[in-house]
Amino acid sequence: MIPVQGYEGARVAVLGLGRSGLATAAALKAGGAEPVLWDDSPEARAKAEAAGYSCTDLTRQGAFDGIAGLITSPGIAHLYPRPNPVIAAAMAAGVPVDNDIGLFFRSWATAGWDEFDVTPRSVCITGSNGKSTTTALIHHILQHAGRPTQMAGNIGRGVLDLDPPVDGEVVVLELSSYQTDLARALTPDIAVFTNLSPDHMDRHSGMGGYFAAKRRLFAEGAPDRAVIGIDEPEGVYLANQMAMGREDDRVIRVSAAKKLGDFGWSVFARKGFLAEWRKGRQVASIDLRGVKALPGAHNHQNACAAYAACRSLGLAPKLIEEAFHSFGGLPHRSQTIAEKRGVRYVNDSKATNVDSAAKALEAFRNIRWIVGGMGKEGGVASLKPLLGTVKKTYFIGHSGRDFALELAPLDHEICETMERAVARAAAEAEPGDTVLLAPAAASFDQYPNFEKRGEHFTALAQALPD
Repeated sequence: MIPVQGYEGARVAVLGLGRSGLATAAALKAGGAEPVLWDDSPEARAKAEAAGYSCTDLTRQGAFDGIAGLITSPGIAHLYPRPNPVIAAAMAAGVPVDNDIGLFFRSWATAGWDEFDVTPRSVCITGSNGKSTTTALIHHILQHAGRPTQMAGNIGRGVLDLDPPVDGEVVVLELSSYQTDLARALTPDIAVFTNLSPDHMDRHSGMGGYFAAKRRLFAEGAPDRAVIGIDEPEGVYLANQMAMGREDDRVIRVSAAKKLGDFGWSVFARKGFLAEWRKGRQVASIDLRGVKALPGAHNHQNACAAYAACRSLGLAPKLIEEAFHSFGGLPHRSQTIAEKRGVRYVNDSKATNVDSAAKALEAFRNIRWIVGGMGKEGGVASLKPLLGTVKKTYFIGHSGRDFALELAPLDHEICETMERAVARAAAEAEPGDTVLLAPAAASFDQYPNFEKRGEHFTALAQALPD
C-alpha cells in the first residue's frame, strides 16, 4: 500500500467504492487521514461497511463542511455529459476534487528514497488502443531483465494498492483518459502515447476533449522522456509540442506505418521489422514476424512503444528482443487460444470498437469472423474495405442483424449466440483458416464484460475435437 501524504488529520471524502475506491480509503487511513465514504449503490456501501468502514451520505446538504478533499473513482463523470451531483456539490463548496492517480503521484516518493542507490521510476502509458498490451509488455521486459517492477492503474491493481517501491524499482501504469483527465498530480518519468481513435466521446464532449485528457499526461506531467506514436495527426502534434527541435531525443517518435530516420530518436516497424534510429543512423533491428504474441501492425506499434520505453530505461536491444519472444500476450487481445485440425482460434474480445476490430482484421488471413454485440455509435460500415481477408462472417448479439446490413454484400450467417457461431465456424473452417472473435461492439447485451465474452469463446473453442 502507498500511504497518502498531505492529508494527515484531515477528513477526506471518497466517492465510488469499487476496487480503486476501497484501496483509496485504506491508503488515506494509512496516511493518517479520516476517509468519509459514499456510493450510490447500497451493495457497494454494504461491502465497504463489511470491510470496517462507515459510510456518510455525501448527497445531503452541508455534507462537505469540514472536508479537505473529494477523491472520486474514474468512472464517475465530473464534467461531461454532466457532473455527478456529489462532485458538483464539492466543486461548488470549493473542495478540491482528485482521483487515486493524483494521490499516487503526490505520495509515491518518500524521504526513504534518499537511501536508495537508484531512484525508483514510473512509466505511464495512455492512448486509445494497445495501452494494456504495451503496459504488460514493458512490465514483462523489465521482469525478464531482472529489474524490480510492479504494474497497476487501468490494468491489474489499483495504484494505491501497490507496495512501496524498493531500490531501483520501475512502476508501470496504464492510464485511461478518465484517470488522466482529473488527476491533480501527474509526474511520470517516462510517458507513452500509443495512438488515438474516437472513444468515450460523451464523457469528453468530443474528440478534442478526449485528446486533451490524454495530452495532460505530457503537458502537465513534464516527463523526462516522451514516447509518442505519430501515426495519427494528434500524435504528430503532441510530439511537435514536446520537442524543442528535430534532434531533441527527449521525444522518441514511434510508428507502425512509416520509416522515421530524420529525428534525434525514433523507433518504427516496417514489413515486420522493428528499427531503432538515433541521430540519422540505425542502431538496432528486431524481426517481429516470429513473435507469436504480437501479430499484426497494431501489435508491432505496441512493440515499438514498449521497446522505446525500455531503451529509455537503459535496457539493451538483445535483452528486449529475448523478452518479446517469451511474452505470452494478454487475455482477450489477439490471443491465440487453440489450434484445432489446422485451424487457429483467436480471442480478441477486447476489440470493442471499430478501430480495434480493424486492427485485428488486418493482422490475420483466411478469417472466419465472429462479430456483434451491443453496437456503438457510427456502426461498422467503415470496416468494409478490410473484408478482403474474410471468408465468412458469423453475427451474434443485439446488433448482429444491423451489422449484417451495414456490411452487405458479404457471405454471412446470423448466429445470434456464441455457441452457434463457434460451432458453425468450426464446421466450415479449413486448414489454414483463422476463426477470429473481434466483436467491434460492447458485450453488455449478452455478457457482463468483454472478459466473460472472451472466456466463453475460449471455452467453446478449446472444447472442440482435435
